[in-house]
Amino acid sequence: MRIIKDINTARATILKRTSTESTQLPDSVKQRIRDVFGKELTAEEIVRQIIRDVRDKGDSAVLKYVAKLDGAKLGELEVPQHEITQARKGADGKLLAALEEAGKRVRDFHERQCNALPIGQTELSKGLGQIVAPLERVGIYAPGGTASYPSTVLMTAIPAKAAGVSQVVLTTPPRPDGHIPALTLAAADIAGVDSVFAVGGVPAIAALAFGTATIHKADKVCGPGNIFVMLAKKEVFGTVDIDGLQGPTETVILADDSANPIPCAADILAQAEHDEMASAIMITTSPQLAEGVNAEVERQLAELERADIVRKSLEKNGGIVVTSSIDEAITLVNNYAPEHLCLTVRDPSHVAPRIRHAGGIFIGESSPEVIGDYIAGPSHVMPTGGTARFSSPLNVTDFLKITSLVELDEKALKELGPQAAAIANAEGLTAHAKAVGRRL
Repeated sequence: MRIIKDINTARATILKRTSTESTQLPDSVKQRIRDVFGKELTAEEIVRQIIRDVRDKGDSAVLKYVAKLDGAKLGELEVPQHEITQARKGADGKLLAALEEAGKRVRDFHERQCNALPIGQTELSKGLGQIVAPLERVGIYAPGGTASYPSTVLMTAIPAKAAGVSQVVLTTPPRPDGHIPALTLAAADIAGVDSVFAVGGVPAIAALAFGTATIHKADKVCGPGNIFVMLAKKEVFGTVDIDGLQGPTETVILADDSANPIPCAADILAQAEHDEMASAIMITTSPQLAEGVNAEVERQLAELERADIVRKSLEKNGGIVVTSSIDEAITLVNNYAPEHLCLTVRDPSHVAPRIRHAGGIFIGESSPEVIGDYIAGPSHVMPTGGTARFSSPLNVTDFLKITSLVELDEKALKELGPQAAAIANAEGLTAHAKAVGRRL
């Protein structure tokens, strides 16, 4: 890994934020585009073409793209319920127990969130109030491709169910044989998903946004994905609500000279193995730790099955930044606003309150990000690309909406009506003013 000791260089390289439009696709992805589409296309061009086809042609377009992108020729898109049930029954006992425990913890955390919210009809003041109610239909997306993610099913579907969403559907890419990985289906059953569809990527987002004969239109689309999924969600926003634009995953480790280089290196490698576009960065006040972690990364890398992906991720997006002080390190973190921040410092109680922008903060070596990814409780769907400056991790409020209530009595109307009419006349909307005047 590169070690950067100049702050301006760090800001201009690994800590530089770029727009999705300027994201450089890996060479392997560019070749895949040429193989599938027969020509060079940008990510945006591909996304718009697929969305247009699915919007106009529905299921036939979805099936076409499942065959082209996933190599699966399907007779139908929906996974039969008996296949979902069997997947859970046939799952390895230890893995199933782990998924069930994760589901329990995720459900407990988000139900506690929900219990703290004023769901239902609430009077805020005389004649004014609100109704807080769950959405009716939510589509969730779980990535596939180089790996399957049953954990994402739990982390998206369970918060929706905890909020009271009546229908939660899952879309996820099939394998070339047309089947969804059994653990993904088992997770869907644990989470209480109502329907599962074997479609991934942009076609899945488009189908949930516009609806097809098989996949009904959703009110909201949630879940992380690759750059194509992020761009697709951006494109359909407004037609359907989205939870956010989660792009390639990212982690920053903020460490001082008290940190152990072995787990620090392990956390970097765990992040980098997601895909080539993942970012794993350390910011430290200790040059000695930087060197130690760098050596550990090389040593541990030789043991990994996905070493090629990890190496490409680290070469392109990874690195270690050495700062002159903890204050400088905290400033860099807040400016970068990472999806995940791992705090491995001597006094986290002093540092954590100064972190203003991060999707999730993992404090101490006993709270590695990996535990948050799978079983801690809060959803692992978190804001990426610097959006942690204004966005939150997926939670129950993502699945609730507010309806305002106005029920004034005659006394209030007589008091407020003339003032409303005066403002309406000033804006030139005389019919508005008369609508009040005819009641007075």
